[in-house]
Amino acid sequence: MNAPMIQVGETSIHPLELPKLLNRYQIMSQIWRGVVIDKAIVDIHCQESEHAIAIKELEQLYRITSVETKQAWLQNHGMSLEEMEELAIRNLKIHKFKKENFSHKVDGYFLKRKANFDRVIYSLIRTEDKGLASEIYFRIQGSEQSFAELAREYSQGIEAHTGGIMGPMTLAQIHPTLARILTVSKPGQLWAPHYIEGYFIIVRLEQLLPARLDDIMRRKLLDELFDLWVNEQVRNQVNNQVNNQVNNISKCDINLVQAA
Repeated sequence: MNAPMIQVGETSIHPLELPKLLNRYQIMSQIWRGVVIDKAIVDIHCQESEHAIAIKELEQLYRITSVETKQAWLQNHGMSLEEMEELAIRNLKIHKFKKENFSHKVDGYFLKRKANFDRVIYSLIRTEDKGLASEIYFRIQGSEQSFAELAREYSQGIEAHTGGIMGPMTLAQIHPTLARILTVSKPGQLWAPHYIEGYFIIVRLEQLLPARLDDIMRRKLLDELFDLWVNEQVRNQVNNQVNNQVNNISKCDINLVQAA
């Protein structure tokens, strides 16, 4: 008996084609992720009062403020009311799982990653002319002209419009070579020209804004730790499945040889 075809618009899809299509459209990784998470939270229990709060939070997240907006949201997402409530409760269970399993790791993880979250404000001038870069540097060093003045006049990047001021931004957002210079800088320290990506760069650190482990940062790091764990679980399960398939193929080959 032939398997029933799956109809998507005007296209008919055979069930055996689904795995290939899921991989092609990069959906299979999301399914793996969902399976891993569902398995992880299966034993997480929530009170009825927590269910109501979780549903309310989901409605606030998606700006569902009336019966009409709720109905429109359900229709757009192809969900029933029960499925929407299940989604809210699932999110609550995931949050509980994160707190139970990763809260104790946040402080150490923050210290390890702090350099990536520290922000800087700095002044920058870039030019393709090496001689001009040296001249600008000595003018600033000798207080002949201000950094801002020279940036507006000579810099060849967007910083020309801000008097050379860049940021605040995290060190991770900055070119690695420039980030290393700023990492070892003290506020007000002016650096002689460095050649980076086709330009001679003059830079001065204006202000360092150290990251703080506040509630927002704690939630961000909790999410990161959870995502790292999920990704590792997915990789392990995918590798196990591939190894099992390879072993099964090998066994079939052996059986065929023996039968011959």
